[in-house]
Amino acid sequence: MHRLFVSDLHLSDDTSDIEAAFVGLLKQEPPLDSLIMLGDVFEAWVGDDDDSPLADRIRLALLALTDSGAEILFNRGNRDFMLGEQFASDIGGTLLPDQTVLDVAGQPTLVLHGDTLCTDDVDYQQFRQLAHSPEWQAEMMAKSLDERRELARQLRSMSVDAASNKPEDIMDVNQNAVSAAMRDAGVAVMVHGHTHRPGRHQCATGERIVLGDWTAQSGWLLREQGSELTLERFAIG
Repeated sequence: MHRLFVSDLHLSDDTSDIEAAFVGLLKQEPPLDSLIMLGDVFEAWVGDDDDSPLADRIRLALLALTDSGAEILFNRGNRDFMLGEQFASDIGGTLLPDQTVLDVAGQPTLVLHGDTLCTDDVDYQQFRQLAHSPEWQAEMMAKSLDERRELARQLRSMSVDAASNKPEDIMDVNQNAVSAAMRDAGVAVMVHGHTHRPGRHQCATGERIVLGDWTAQSGWLLREQGSELTLERFAIG
């Protein structure tokens, strides 16, 4: 088994270097058996009917991977929470629930984006509950693509402003939330992204592996080969 986990690429029209690195990764040798994307692949996703050139390029790159025989699993992040079943169908992949237990390197492992673990950020958790509701998403999808793109820009600006006024620890995971999630899932290993604080952390309930965000300088991935798991940083550009 050769499997890669990635998250937090934040692809947009302004990230051509990251996009090129990601597409190149999908073509690497040896061939991939599985790719697991743990959210925020896109900086914003306005719906599965997105017809932007970026959306089309990524769909085609991911479809080429599944056409080669690889499996793609993905879940939503806090930026691309409008990803849905149509996108999964377009790429030949599978949309995962917010939290999923997978066999990873022979161990039951909880995989998730990670934003649900940041319970100290009460304002964000309230917005997340709203934005993930079927009613809110249906209201958004009733708007035109241009309207949704403008709303996405506004939400991103508001998020940046809000984050600049919050203590750093509020935007990190809550350790009690981590322990509870691992106990509830019956696992001793967790893999997530979201916080942009990559590392392998030992906690009371086991190991928490955090994927890093991709920048114009470097990217992060977790590689599974057999029973080995390695968290890797690599240069971009």
